[in-house]
Parts: sequence; structure tokens; C-alpha cells
Amino acid sequence: MKLTILGGGGFRVPLVYGALLTDRAEGRVTEVVLHDLDAGRLSAVVRVLAEQAAQVPGAPAVSATTDLDEALRGADFIFSAIRVGGLEGRANDERVALAEGVLGQETVGAGGIAYGLRTVPVAVDIARRVARLAPDAWVINFTNPAGLVTEAMSRHLGDRVIGICDSPVGLGRRIAQVLGGNPKEAWIDYVGLNHLGWVRGLHIAGRDELPRLLADPDLLGSFEEGKLFGVDWLQSLGAIPNEYLHYYYFNREAVRAYQQAEKTRGAFLRDQQAHFYETVAGPGVGALDAWDRTRAEREATYMAENRETAGAGERDADDLSGGYEKVALALMRAIARDERTTLILNVRNRSTLSALDGDAVIEVPCLVDANGAHPVAVAPLPDHATGLVCAVKAVEREVLAAAESGSRTTAVKAFALHPLVDSVNVARRLVEGYTEVHPGLAYLK
Repeated sequence: MKLTILGGGGFRVPLVYGALLTDRAEGRVTEVVLHDLDAGRLSAVVRVLAEQAAQVPGAPAVSATTDLDEALRGADFIFSAIRVGGLEGRANDERVALAEGVLGQETVGAGGIAYGLRTVPVAVDIARRVARLAPDAWVINFTNPAGLVTEAMSRHLGDRVIGICDSPVGLGRRIAQVLGGNPKEAWIDYVGLNHLGWVRGLHIAGRDELPRLLADPDLLGSFEEGKLFGVDWLQSLGAIPNEYLHYYYFNREAVRAYQQAEKTRGAFLRDQQAHFYETVAGPGVGALDAWDRTRAEREATYMAENRETAGAGERDADDLSGGYEKVALALMRAIARDERTTLILNVRNRSTLSALDGDAVIEVPCLVDANGAHPVAVAPLPDHATGLVCAVKAVEREVLAAAESGSRTTAVKAFALHPLVDSVNVARRLVEGYTEVHPGLAYLK
């Protein structure tokens, strides 16, 4: 079975390959093809993967190419993990937004819109090529903003593109563990959009244990989200939000923290990864050791500004091991082998949430089998959550419309309608600022 990874020179690719090596049940993957536009980054990642596989009999063969069509032909599964504009683009997303006093985070607010505007046209081109060159392939989308990009690709691939994120899985795991349950045996009632969802129940042996957690201030304050959001606010909500909702519920504090930080997250990762790729290119360097050290620092500093704002302290060791690669392989295995499982995924709504149309991509528990991912029926969201979900989905639709039409006016509308952008004039200046720094937005006229 052939697995193609788009964005194959990306820093997190060794997580995927490492999971393939350690999960020996996934022995059907015999070939891994890495595609990237940057041959130097591809070479560095190939070195890391070679060291990972050195002592593993029967490890999947790895090849690399800068030819997209070559990478797609004959693929059974395609992992899309591209980053249009690179980390320099992410740093610019943050800088332009913060200069206007609004959030520039990669997937939330102005930064997420800018990233979406330059990523959607590329993702659509990939989807069209997949439909032509590998029509039977399943596309598993890692590319952020994951829900928006998955929806853009679904217009050409239908249900054969599925978006993934490890945030809901990590949240459910933390809740189950603090309640003394086995995360693998828990049913997580999670509903929303990517990076905009809530756990409303967690069932262990058929019993919803979330009310017990919400009623116990000590227990509720003992894990990441309790520290991040505060016990009182979680009890008011009656649910546990995805960590990214901190940008909405504590937006003023988050923006101030990012403005005061020595470096934005994007600038930190840009400099960190530049050093990694430069180091690995040198002679006599242990590529895998260099990657491990860099990854540990990356994970430990994740959402550091938010945790500092909330006084949440350092991340727990259990949260430093990633997880999105495990979700991707579980999804791939379930489809390839018809091994039915339940995963929280980004899929087309169908009739799951009545407030949204059937083609809107949402993030919900899904039953997965050989025919793909099927969203499970869920109870409606409360009004406050429905309002936020509908507002953000409306913004995503304007981004898709702007990407399709090239309309600068529609792009301004997308920014202006976002809950975290507080002025139409700010929206206009954001579009001006982003088109100046991003060549990939030259299509907006």
C-alpha cells in the first residue's frame, strides 16, 4: 500500500513514520512517498526517517520527489500536511494582525483567515489533481486551518477527504484520566468546528462522568483545561472547551500576551526549524537526535502565552508526545481493513447539526469503516456555542468565496465578520497588510 505525504519535508513527518514503525499491525504500508517543493528539507527528513528505520526489519520504503503528479499517482492514501508560505508566512500572519491589535494565531481570527486565503487555492489544485490521478485514494488532511481546508477539498473529492486534529483526542484523554477511566473505553461527546468545539459529556461504562468532574473544583482545576480556563468559567459553561477557545473567551489577555512576547509562535518555530534543517545538512550529525531535541522544545512551548496568562504553569509530560499521527493511522487502518472504530474527525455535516447545511465541515465523533467516516447523531449545541459556530462558519464560507472569485471585497468581508476582528476599517487594513507581505495573495483584486 502506497502512502503519499504532501509537505513531506515538514518537521512533523517523522512522527507519522515513527508511528508506522512502532505500530506493527500497520504492516500493509509498504511504500512512503514524500513530496515537497523544498528539496533541501526533503533531504533532511529522509535522513531522519532512515535513522528511525535503521533497526526495524521490513520498514516501509521511503522515496522523495518534488513532482506532485508523480507523488500522487497510484497512492492509496494521501496525507496532506502542506504549509503555504512556510513559517515565514505564519510569522507575517501574526505580525500584521498584532500591529492592528487583533489575534494573529495560525488558525484563529485574522491569522487563520490570512492562512486560509493563501492555502485554499493550493489545496483545491491538489484536490483536482487527486481526483484525476488517484481517484480511489483517501485524502487525510492535516493542513491548517483544518476544517476550512477540508471543506474546500471536499467540493472536489466529496467524502474521500477527511480532516484530522489531535486536540479533541488529547482533551478527551485528559478528562478520562482525571476521572480515573480508561481513555480508550470512553465515549466523548464532542461537537463543533475544528479548534472550536466543546466536550459536553464523557461516558465510561455507559455513565456520563462529566457532571462529577464539573462538580468537583479540585478535580476540575487539576488538568490543563481547568488551569487554562479556570474552574468557575468551566462550571458556568457546563462543558469543557477545546483549548483554542481560550483565544475567544480571553481574547484581550491573549492578544496582550502575544504583543508582549519576545517572539511570536510563528517566529519562534521559523527560527528553531531553520536551525534544525541547517544542522542536519552538516556532515556527521545525528539527524534523529537533532530532531528529537528540537521536537521536545517545540512541544514544551506550545500555547505558552496562553498558559502564562492563565497562570497554568508548565505542560504535563503526557501532553508532550503529540498524537495527530496516531489519529491519522487509526483512520487509515479502519478504512483499509474495514476495522470499525470511532474517531473525532472533520467531515461534512450532512444532518448532524441542524444550524448548518449538509456540506459544512464540522468536527464530531464519527464511525469509520471501509466506506469512510460517518458522523454520529448528536444533541444540538447550546445557543452560545451555536452562535459562535455559525459566525465562524460564515467567515469560512467568505474565505472560500474570496479564494474562488479573487475578490478583495469578499476577503475584507471575511475579516470584518470574524468575532475577533472589531472593525471594518481594521479588516480593510488587514487585507492591505497581508497582500503586501504575502505573494500568495496577489490574486485578490
